[in-house]
Amino acid sequence: MKLSNTALLQSGYFINNEWHTTGKKFPVYNPANGETLIQVSDAGVQEAEAAVAAAEKAFVTWSVLPAKERAAILKKWFSLIVQHTDDLALLLTSEQGKPLEEAKGEVQYGASFIEWFAEEARRVYGDVIPSPMTDRRFVTIKQPVGVVSAITPWNFPIAMITRKIAPALAVGCTVVLKPAEDTPLCALALAVLAKEAGIPAGVFNVLPTMQAVEVGKVLTTHPVVQKVSFTGSTEVGRILMQQAASTVKKMSLELGGNAPAIVFEDADIEKAVKGTLASKYRNAGQTCVCANRVLVQRSIYPAFMEAYTKAVAALMVGNGVDKDVKIGPLINQDAIDKVERLMQDALNKGAEVLLGGKKAAAGELFYEPTIITKCTAEMDLSHEEIFGPVSAVYIFDTVEDAIQLANATEYGLAAYFFATDIAKIWRIAEQLQYGIIGINEGIISFAEVPFGGIKQSGFGKEGSMYGVDDYLIVKYMCIGI
Repeated sequence: MKLSNTALLQSGYFINNEWHTTGKKFPVYNPANGETLIQVSDAGVQEAEAAVAAAEKAFVTWSVLPAKERAAILKKWFSLIVQHTDDLALLLTSEQGKPLEEAKGEVQYGASFIEWFAEEARRVYGDVIPSPMTDRRFVTIKQPVGVVSAITPWNFPIAMITRKIAPALAVGCTVVLKPAEDTPLCALALAVLAKEAGIPAGVFNVLPTMQAVEVGKVLTTHPVVQKVSFTGSTEVGRILMQQAASTVKKMSLELGGNAPAIVFEDADIEKAVKGTLASKYRNAGQTCVCANRVLVQRSIYPAFMEAYTKAVAALMVGNGVDKDVKIGPLINQDAIDKVERLMQDALNKGAEVLLGGKKAAAGELFYEPTIITKCTAEMDLSHEEIFGPVSAVYIFDTVEDAIQLANATEYGLAAYFFATDIAKIWRIAEQLQYGIIGINEGIISFAEVPFGGIKQSGFGKEGSMYGVDDYLIVKYMCIGI
């Protein structure tokens, strides 16, 4: 891994705009070939408490800085990230595995949140409420909630960070970030550029760690921390929510998904194939909004499957730095084991492999782009996130059947469907129990729009004008005159 700016590769933890090291370290691996990229300091409870203390001290001055000045600093951070796109993408591909062009897209996507919220920082408005009394006036203002802890996943090691950090910093909060242990390098690189942009000491702190349980408990129970933002599994989200309840913290949870992609008989097949492919196989299927279940209406099934199979078969598997590669490795052996378990369970219950269905020759953590048919609700992959390059295909007959199948899950993050009848589109979109709906599109995430689920996929919104609200409190003032 050869970076133009070698300062972006850091191995310490970051508190108060200073780099520190611990005696205990852990390796960061390249999932494509198993090579150790670097040994990173393993921050623990003591370091977590120090980071919170630094954030608390910095909040005093950062929170009262005019929004215009905070915005100017964030825009410098945005510019630096864009300038270092190639290095950051190579770092991302090296530790996470996604193809290099996809990684460059994530860098740009991640940077867009910083740009967006830098602009939104100046639009945090209060209200004057008409009073029913002649001698009193009612006013509300919005203020930053305080110190924020952010816990982010490995599948988008830049975008999941900026989507949380940018609104927090924009409105005046300070942050302690715990990135995923598999992918801490992008977080540390972002810290390098944050300091260079002029973000003051203590405002943004980063703790790489293998002690997720212990550090996570500090970040969810510390009395100084006022807000917790977490992206990850529903199982872990429940635990963090219980911990945060001990001090009644504000929370945002972006948890698991079980997205249906529904292809109706009036769908444009070309759009349906393109959209489903983009949703399902981006990042080797390792996204929370991936199409987990592909539901196809019986009358269009032969035509759709012929075109879809051809498109999936053309996806090239390999190291993300190689030309034309579309499917990189899964993140670790546990991910491979899960895909193989779900596949075997489905086959045992009557499913059939149409394409792929086994580990790829590219390496230990690669899995072939796969299509599995004759799937039913009794199979584990109908209820669990596959998080791999596997399309599980189901057949349905009526619109009502599709809605029932789609909603038959505890999750409610994202759903997709393909149709052309505008009246039907409105009805279906309103009936699907999901926070995000993609209609004739497979790529749905942008800084300008709200991202977040319902049911056991969590609560709160990231991105868009709604994304600042989770980092603010509303203060009411009654003024006697």
